[in-house]
Amino acid sequence: MSRSPAETVSDIAQSTPPGTITLVTGGLALLVVLSGRPWRIARNLITLVHEAGHALAAVLVGRRLQGIKLHSDTSGVTVSRGKPEGPGMAFTALAGYPAAAVLGLVFAGLLSSDLITVVLIVMALMLLGVLVMVRNTYGVFAVVSSSVVLGLVALAAPSWFQAIFVYLLTWFLLFGGVRPVFELQIKRRRGAARDSDADQLGRLTGMPAVLWVLVMAVLTVSCLFAGGLWLLEPTVA
Repeated sequence: MSRSPAETVSDIAQSTPPGTITLVTGGLALLVVLSGRPWRIARNLITLVHEAGHALAAVLVGRRLQGIKLHSDTSGVTVSRGKPEGPGMAFTALAGYPAAAVLGLVFAGLLSSDLITVVLIVMALMLLGVLVMVRNTYGVFAVVSSSVVLGLVALAAPSWFQAIFVYLLTWFLLFGGVRPVFELQIKRRRGAARDSDADQLGRLTGMPAVLWVLVMAVLTVSCLFAGGLWLLEPTVA
């Protein structure tokens, strides 16, 4: 009895060692992050998580969240009301750039415990939270598009495909969380990001903005290192 191409692909994927899936998805994610146009498209997800990080931090410190905007140039803004200075405002400003890498670290921890479904649920909850607060047309489009892809994977894809998708997503968040920090410093050196999160932190704390860029770099690289160790554990076990 002949087998369909889909059944053959499924059998190959299910028989592939977890370590191989980890390495292949990690390599693909790194290629996207280091690329040109693919990165500019995929960076929309990093921006979405970045703004979600600001929003969550604002809520945690008691600020009143007003809304989120996501733009086609992969920029975004989160507006909240509250005390314009102090630790709460500084924490809110700091939370954006490390958010993607921190979420990737959380997902890596869940994957180390084989909790693939939990990763999909957490991602769905985040998208729902952003959708409720998004305040522009492109932002709605970006969130709904991401939600459709996630829904198709969660509800219609076989378990082996879900595993590949979640590993690829996790690696992308880890790698993709690092690149924007270095892009930020390049823009700052050119004088093109004078109202960046780092510059806002500099004004709020009196510390040089470049030191806040360094803090963000340390946070994101640390998350990449720790998350990578979790993800690569099957390859060295």
